[in-house]
Amino acid sequence: MSAVFSKPSLLQRLKPWFQGFDIPLLLAMAWLMGLGLMCMYSAGYDHGTRFVDHARNMLLALGVLFVTAQVPPQRLMQLALPLYAFGVALLVAVALFGITKKGATRWLYVGTQIQPSELLKIGMPLMLAWWFQKREGQLRLPDFIAAFVLLAIPVGLIAKQPDLGTSLLVLGAGLYVIFFAGLSWKLIIPAMVLAGAGITALVMSEDQICQPEVKWVVLKEYQKDRVCTLLDPTKDPLGKGFHIIQGEIAIGSGGITGKGFMKGTQTHLEFIPERTTDFIFAAYGEEFGLIGALGLLIGFTALILRGLVIAHEAPTLFSRLLAGAITLSFFTYVFVNMGMVTGILPVVGVPLPFISYGGTAMVTLGLSLGMLMSIAKSRGGTQR
Repeated sequence: MSAVFSKPSLLQRLKPWFQGFDIPLLLAMAWLMGLGLMCMYSAGYDHGTRFVDHARNMLLALGVLFVTAQVPPQRLMQLALPLYAFGVALLVAVALFGITKKGATRWLYVGTQIQPSELLKIGMPLMLAWWFQKREGQLRLPDFIAAFVLLAIPVGLIAKQPDLGTSLLVLGAGLYVIFFAGLSWKLIIPAMVLAGAGITALVMSEDQICQPEVKWVVLKEYQKDRVCTLLDPTKDPLGKGFHIIQGEIAIGSGGITGKGFMKGTQTHLEFIPERTTDFIFAAYGEEFGLIGALGLLIGFTALILRGLVIAHEAPTLFSRLLAGAITLSFFTYVFVNMGMVTGILPVVGVPLPFISYGGTAMVTLGLSLGMLMSIAKSRGGTQR
């Protein structure tokens, strides 16, 4: 009697690779990607191949997400220390012999130009999640102090380049891990009160501290200009304040329903600077109005809430800390980008996830979401 073996179909062979993928997270991503493609087609249709390149970058990010999702969290934890050490070594190399453009030394030539600071957006939360996982159940104050030191090294190196936007993102990702690890509110509340008092003092003393002859000790001159421009962009409406003013005009002119797809005058008459990258939300708000902005915010809110659910249900401390930090990092991206476009935060180079053009940022996005998907898969024991 002969046994008959049937060859598995292609669908049966592919099914294990997709098993355990978080459907709500994928739906939130699909919604944001759709809005991003629609916005990029309008804002970048006369801007070379921006739309085609944006679609290509999204496909690349999806590929990175799929591959990363196959890596169990235990393997990710093994990569934490080498990735962090490699990233810091590259930052030191940038400080010693990096490439300088427009007064900033952020790039390194290794056959091609790379920006090592991007690596720390992933390496920093990985490292700190690994650090606290190794000390689970026996955390003491020195462990938190050591975590702050691990965070301060790359943040200081990135800020020195100078790259305020990326340093804030790396700082935020690290602080989220430290917060979720159990940092006492007795330390958090005084820091928040001090920050609030500093911002209040800054606003009230704007006329005195923003005079040309006044030198700021911590920030460079161009960073001082950004803060002072935020406080009063009308002092130089055709120069330093141009970005903020035009962004506010574009968003305000969109009204409730917007001017319509491909009908944004501020956008297509090129009044909005960087309309396909940092200031793409201004172009989006002009054409789709308040309703469109709410639709975008709903997508980001759904993604962030789903990420926090995945973090809450993660099986290990490392997974919970990493998922929580990755998720709130998306909140940082959205808050900082929309804040600078609407004039409530200084202008820094922070993209809007899925919407802004940028290959490196999109790949980093795919890597982050791939890690989040890996953690989601591990909840049901589906990791191979």
